[in-house]
Amino acid sequence: MSKSAAGCLILALLSGILHLALVQEAAITLPLIACGVFAGLFVLALIAGRKIKFDPVLR
Repeated sequence: MSKSAAGCLILALLSGILHLALVQEAAITLPLIACGVFAGLFVLALIAGRKIKFDPVLR
């Protein structure tokens, strides 16, 4: 996992916990929106951080 993916994961978790701590009823709040954005960035960072090895055998 890259540093940017780990950072996005931590930010997503913190904003999700903040939403759960502040809101008692089910409502869309700014921390919940931030949690979704950071979770999406986490997935993109994981995809971008993959090292795909392509070694074709040319004969």
